[in-house]
Formats: sequence, C-alpha cells, structure tokens
Amino acid sequence: MADLLDFVVRHGEVLIFLYVFADQIGIPVPAVPGLLAIGALAATGKVNAVAALAASVGASVLADLIWYGLGRRRGSQVLRIVCKLSLERDSCVRRTEEVFLRYGVGALIFAKFVPGLSTVAPPLAGMTGVSLPRFAAYSGLAALLWAGTWGGLGFWAGEALQQITDQSGRLGRGLFVVVAAGVILYVVVKWVERRRFLRALRIARIGQAELTRRLESGEALLIVDLRTALDVAAAPVVIPGAIRIPPEELERRHHEIPRDREVVLYCS
Repeated sequence: MADLLDFVVRHGEVLIFLYVFADQIGIPVPAVPGLLAIGALAATGKVNAVAALAASVGASVLADLIWYGLGRRRGSQVLRIVCKLSLERDSCVRRTEEVFLRYGVGALIFAKFVPGLSTVAPPLAGMTGVSLPRFAAYSGLAALLWAGTWGGLGFWAGEALQQITDQSGRLGRGLFVVVAAGVILYVVVKWVERRRFLRALRIARIGQAELTRRLESGEALLIVDLRTALDVAAAPVVIPGAIRIPPEELERRHHEIPRDREVVLYCS
C-alpha cells in the first residue's frame, strides 16, 4: 500500500490527467473520486495543487475538443457511439439535447457536472455549428469550475482527514479505499438504476428489419417520431407515415395518437 501511495504521489499530475481524460472521452470511470483524492493529497502537501488542477483542466478540454471535432464531421453517428459508452445510455442524448436547446452553448458548464451529459455535450456543440473559439472558451471555463469544485472539496476533506489520522500510512490507505469504493459504488448504482428503469417501463424494443417487415406486410402500425429538433437537423429523414411530435409537445398533443393500434416510438 505504501508503494502504491508513493507511486501516486510521484506521478499524481500525470495520473489525474489520464484519469480525467478517460472519464471525459467516454470510458465509464468516474473522475470525481480521482479529483477528490488528488485534492486531499494536495492538502497534505504531497501533490502540487496548481499543477494537478492544470492537468485536470487540460485533460477535460482535450477530450472535449476531440468530441467537438467528431461531432462536426460525423453528427448523429458520434452520439450513438457516445451513448454506447455511457452508463446511462438510454437517456444521455435526450437529457443533453433538452439542456442544449434551452441554454445553448452555456449548457457545457451545466453538463460538465452531470455524468453522461459531459461527454454528449461537446459533439452536440459541433453538430449545431458552435464556433471553435467560443466552444473552447466555454469548455475551459466548465473544466475549471468542475475540476476546481471537486478538487477543492477533496482539499478541504484532506485537511480534515489529516487531523484525524496518524503518520503511519493510514492516510494513504484511507484515500485509496475512498477512491476504490467511490468508483465501485458509482458503477453499481448506475447499473441498478438502469435495470430498475427498464423493468419499470417494460419497453418492448423492435429492430429496423422487423419494423420494415411489419410495415411491408400491411400491419396497422403507427410510428411516432419523438426526435428533438437537434436530431432532425442532424438527420432530416422521416420514416414514411410517421407522426412528428417533439418530446416537449407530447403531453399537449397526445390525443393525436390513436389508441386502436400498436404504436412504435422512434427517437435518437
């Protein structure tokens, strides 16, 4: 354990850069426990706080720029890839699109604090034509606020933890346990939430080939296109015969959906 702590202390800035980059690029390893831990180590004088913050911000902005560029070039294809990587892939695009439609590029700041949304927002910005300088400015501000907030909380917790631990290495063990437990707990909670969500809704999924076969056979199906304005702009193609109802209008226009036939909901 002491060797592990020594390794983290010697390479703290590099490790937090890699950890934050992995999180922001879409690999489901939450960066928050790492930021808390690096902040706690900075409080004890074992890691340079400014260098760790700069590494965290740089990693976040670099990942954002990569997704931004892919979003400009590949559009909705990138969003599908992003949500396959997300722990909350059933809702990550929809929630981010709703925030982006409401707040514009400023949504980058809000999204940075929400797991799953932080990876989807940059390609959305690229898809909607946000200029590179404007995106980079908002991305940098969001990363600074995000990393500074969690790292600052870790710094405060590290000072408190140092006061209640001795010098025998228990601090290092405690930080390691906190980080490991945080990562494991986060993944488990998100997996359980997803399973409960799918069970509660009892969604019956239908593939493209099956839907095509049933439509060609003349079955009385109604297709409701629930894509947001961003989705339609990225891929302006509509399934023949589908009713277009944006999700924000569904409650007001639900009477347009007949109850005498099977309904297929189509979204991003």
